[in-house]
Amino acid sequence: MDTTPIASSSRALRHVFLRDLVLQASIGVHPQEHTTRQRVRINIDLAVEDDGGRPLSRSPVGRDDLSRVVDYENVATRTRAIVAAGHVRLVETLAERIAEACLTDSRVYLARIRVEKLDVFPDATSAGVEIERRQANLSTQV
Repeated sequence: MDTTPIASSSRALRHVFLRDLVLQASIGVHPQEHTTRQRVRINIDLAVEDDGGRPLSRSPVGRDDLSRVVDYENVATRTRAIVAAGHVRLVETLAERIAEACLTDSRVYLARIRVEKLDVFPDATSAGVEIERRQANLSTQV
């Protein structure tokens, strides 16, 4: 996984993440994968607007209020719903759907999504994909 930090005080970004969410998914291109669910591990990293990190912010802490931050419980709930929505042929498609859902919140500048199938090969821990997507109106400097 890319370890480039996505939290930055100079860019007023905080890093919100969800680690090792393991779900049963209907995923794959092979006939047997259409009838059997399999374990996938999902990791989500989000670069999120940090109102406390802005140079002109009144306080570096900000209000202790859930509405001012991206709620990782909501990220997990939406991810579970996407996985439960039905069969997906490709891990790439699943990763794209999760990234798209994360980016619907305008405070999320960047979404880095990793989806791994855990039981594909007996001699490998996992196989999968990692993608990174940005808000369409942002430059590549985030």
